[in-house]
Amino acid sequence: MVNYNSIYDLACLRKGSAEQVEVMLSKPKTKRQLKNIADATYLAEFSKKVFQSGFVWRVVEAKWDNFEELFWGFDIDKLLMMPDDMLERKSQDKKIIRNYKKIWAIRENAMFIDSVRRHYNISFAEFIAEWPVDDITGLWVYLKKNGTRLGGNIGPYALRSLGKDTFLMTRDVEGFLRKHKIIDTGVNTKSALHKSQSFFNDLQQESGRSIMELSRLVSYSHGDNVVGV
Repeated sequence: MVNYNSIYDLACLRKGSAEQVEVMLSKPKTKRQLKNIADATYLAEFSKKVFQSGFVWRVVEAKWDNFEELFWGFDIDKLLMMPDDMLERKSQDKKIIRNYKKIWAIRENAMFIDSVRRHYNISFAEFIAEWPVDDITGLWVYLKKNGTRLGGNIGPYALRSLGKDTFLMTRDVEGFLRKHKIIDTGVNTKSALHKSQSFFNDLQQESGRSIMELSRLVSYSHGDNVVGV
């Protein structure tokens, strides 16, 4: 029977020791820490993950300072005032990656963030911080439905980078869930999201660890990752 202890023991075996595993784990930010992140930082991370999707990450990183400069540090209010012709000119700037649809998504997601702030009368940072971790897949769906190009792994990876407690549907995590017959459909189906969330919620209740830590432990216990690495 798969449970927290069996996952942890296998992860330690594959990675060499409990000490090695613990060093490799990281904890999510607290609600207070998440609320103190500027809304512009949330937009910047969403935008970076949009560009990194299907592209070489190191190239995006190398050009990201230019993105920050060209889009005013992803200041939401300034982006909302940007006319179409200015966005068109910026999309042709050779200092950044000239992908028109992904550049357009920057302003679209600025509008999305602003709509959340107006609807709930709180900062976007507060909105993310207060979303319950035991329904983190619900936040994935919300980002996909209401944001632009935030579906698939883009939204979850952005949340993880920002410090929100979330699991990731990596190849190893998906492989583990399929091996143990926790999911048997596409990873983005309603059924798979519900079953995956329930599995991690149960592990969290059993172990007291964050979903982020548990996601890593599951990945360490499965797949082609090398012992001691």
